[in-house]
Amino acid sequence: MLLALVAIVGGLGVLVWSAERFIEGAAGTAVQVGMPPLVIGMVIVGFGTSAPEMVVSAFAALDGSPNLALGNAIGSNIANIGLILGLTALIAPIPVHSMIIRRELPLLLVISAVLGLLLWGGSLTRIESMLLLIGFVALIGWTLFSARHVRGDTLATAVSQDLAEHPMPLRPALFWLVVGLALLVASSRVLVWGSVTVAQTLGVSDLVIGLTIVAIGTSLPELAASLIAARKGEHDIAIGNIVGSNLFNLLAVIGIAGSITPISAIPPEVMLRDWPMMMAGTIALFVMGYGFRGQGRINRLEGSILLATFIAYSVYLVLSAVPA
Repeated sequence: MLLALVAIVGGLGVLVWSAERFIEGAAGTAVQVGMPPLVIGMVIVGFGTSAPEMVVSAFAALDGSPNLALGNAIGSNIANIGLILGLTALIAPIPVHSMIIRRELPLLLVISAVLGLLLWGGSLTRIESMLLLIGFVALIGWTLFSARHVRGDTLATAVSQDLAEHPMPLRPALFWLVVGLALLVASSRVLVWGSVTVAQTLGVSDLVIGLTIVAIGTSLPELAASLIAARKGEHDIAIGNIVGSNLFNLLAVIGIAGSITPISAIPPEVMLRDWPMMMAGTIALFVMGYGFRGQGRINRLEGSILLATFIAYSVYLVLSAVPA
């Protein structure tokens, strides 16, 4: 038990550190090969901050714990909106200038609803998981298309300024890309082992462990990226990071895990508690961020509501998970 707890703490620490190095290396490499800033902001950063969820969920599925993978993805989306955007908006209100992000918000809403339909029958088959992966490939294609045909978007401008402040030559960029990925894989493996061991010892379900410890831990790169962006006034990066990460979690993280190990028995509480919570947060993000009567904006009051809701949900999860 003690060794498993050490594995969780150490695994999370290395996971967060390696994810940051991986993102820096990937972004630096992308700049050196001439990739447009908008693609770097939407694909590289979004993919990079979701890399922990992807790797952790893949190992969980390989270990025969697909519910841990599902809880990780759904829990990460809940944490991204409630914890990360809530904290970020409390530090500085988040205006949404980017038209690309405003286009992604309804897409995130639709994909979240589609996931609910797939999970409604109590299972997620390999074919359904592969359909999610096809949707992920389509999302990347749409992103690349948008980057080529959209000019002057504020997200691209913010990313360009941020990259200019932290230039990285090709050789160190490739080094951190490879080392960051290798440590990401190793720490994810340790984290999954520790999480499953603790869950079995305490009699807590893999789903709850995925929704809490693992989800919050793998969301730490998004938290760091959004808080830093907000402090620097790069609001579109802060919210674009969350929207992109949530899209990747739904399509790639669940798609990869379900393709490896189909989920034959989804716990009923997923559709009674967790998916509705994620859907409510996504609807709130859409209403706040889209801006039906002008520019979208998440103010401090809305941020405090998101954060308070996340805390209440997390407390309920922990209390309900404690054996009677």
